[in-house]
Amino acid sequence: MRILILNGPNLNMLGIREPEIYGHTTYADLCAMIQTEADRLGVEAEFFQSNHEGALVDAIQQGYGRVDGIVINPGAYTHTSVALLDAVKAVGIPTVEVHISDPDTREPFRKTSYIRAACVRTIKGRGLEGYLEALRFLCEK
Repeated sequence: MRILILNGPNLNMLGIREPEIYGHTTYADLCAMIQTEADRLGVEAEFFQSNHEGALVDAIQQGYGRVDGIVINPGAYTHTSVALLDAVKAVGIPTVEVHISDPDTREPFRKTSYIRAACVRTIKGRGLEGYLEALRFLCEK
């Protein structure tokens, strides 16, 4: 089984950006944590992060016929990107939306998620552990 782990804008700044919300763990640490769990599960994890919406759309499309699931933290694109929604719908790959914090407890604009309509599950407010939950969920499908 192969799972694509996608991270959107500013997630490369983990450990630096608003540590009171996102913690002090770096993006590299997050990838290592996910890789450890993937190895434990016998899953191949592929990582991609971009601050550019089109690059994320390209990564989703390139997963077609190649990956069995997607874990995506779209970052701020959660609240703005119909393009990511359409890409996930187009490829039909089971996708789990992950958020480190709980957007529903933050600013009002963060309550809207366009991509959620195409996802099989949403995990929010569980910190970095949410990525591992998403990985395990996709392995059980």
